[in-house]
Amino acid sequence: MFDIERWQEIFDTIRKNKLRTFLTGLSVASGIFILVILLGFGQGMQNGIEHEFKQDATTSVWAWPGVTSKEFKGLNPGRRIQFNNGNFETASSMFRETVEYESPRIFVRGVTVNYGKEALVYSIQGVGAEFQFIEGPKMMQGRFINIQDENATGKVAIIGNKIKKDVFNEVESPIGEFIDISGIPFKIVGVFKEMEDREEERIYIPITTAQRVFNGGDRLNSLSYTLPEVENFEQAVAQAVKFKNDLRSYLQQAHTVAPDDNGAMEVWSAMEEAKRYYGITGNMKLFFWFVGVCTIIAGVVSVSNIMLIVVKERTREIGIRKALGAKPWSIVGMILHESIFVTAISGFSGLIFSMGLLELVGPNIEVDYVLNPSVSFQVAFTTVLVLILAGTLAGFVPAWRAAKVQVIESLRDE
Repeated sequence: MFDIERWQEIFDTIRKNKLRTFLTGLSVASGIFILVILLGFGQGMQNGIEHEFKQDATTSVWAWPGVTSKEFKGLNPGRRIQFNNGNFETASSMFRETVEYESPRIFVRGVTVNYGKEALVYSIQGVGAEFQFIEGPKMMQGRFINIQDENATGKVAIIGNKIKKDVFNEVESPIGEFIDISGIPFKIVGVFKEMEDREEERIYIPITTAQRVFNGGDRLNSLSYTLPEVENFEQAVAQAVKFKNDLRSYLQQAHTVAPDDNGAMEVWSAMEEAKRYYGITGNMKLFFWFVGVCTIIAGVVSVSNIMLIVVKERTREIGIRKALGAKPWSIVGMILHESIFVTAISGFSGLIFSMGLLELVGPNIEVDYVLNPSVSFQVAFTTVLVLILAGTLAGFVPAWRAAKVQVIESLRDE
């Protein structure tokens, strides 16, 4: 039953020890507050990293050439490696059963782009039909490049949504409009959207058109692939690492590059990079837990200390209670009630304030690799319950000491 007299005694004790109780409660509340904020920040980092990797296919693997840094088979260092169509075709044949989608890419440079009398300054990239499933542009209007465009060296272009807003804001739709690339008209057949504006400042044209019309020869700037989905994350990472190593080995042999020459070409795996980032965020979450738990322990110790002071100040009262027939466990319960009350009020105050702050501020945070910091209410609530249990245990030692006080000695206490 709810004991009104017992709770009245607790309030009277708290009133007498206002400063000490306030400081103890502040310590406990700040512990919960810091823990929840840190956990929210850790979740925000994980959200941010997931957001970054969602921009491309999660199983994508990219390769681009560099410059050799080591002598190999009589060839001097400093050679600039150049990928070509033969590399892409051979790799396609070698890994036919391994990859899901594949596309070469070339950057078209040294050209002018115009829409009517307006000069446009946007990057132009020649890509294959399957590039859409690798880079991940979402089609807002029209279509992406298809295999017919490649085979026919089609004069078609796909523009980013930012280009549409900046250049074609006076027409109902840019689909069907023409842009001139170095005097050659290209028909706009699609508008795509990306997660970042800078990636919408691109114009895609068929890879064959980029090479034949703009003197690209058979040169390529990068090779890109996606791997099929597998059952779990670890298998996906292992699959990506194997494919990455096999692709690198082939390209090194094709261009006579030393096996340990890492500067000659770069092969990048989204899954491998994701594992590294998730490992970092996992370690940071453990660190945040450690800091938060240490802060909470400091608060629990404060609760134990104030209960010791309370017991000392109420020694005479405890002696009188025992002289009147109070049982030891009733004395223990009296002290524990106060310990639980202080811990619970402080813990829930810290929880409410921290959750409210994350709810208000979290969605508005715009920092690289940090997105919408938040924490599960269930996790935070469970933490408060554990804190209350810890506060109960912290108050048990002073309570047990109070129960062991001898009546005669306590009545002599000044």
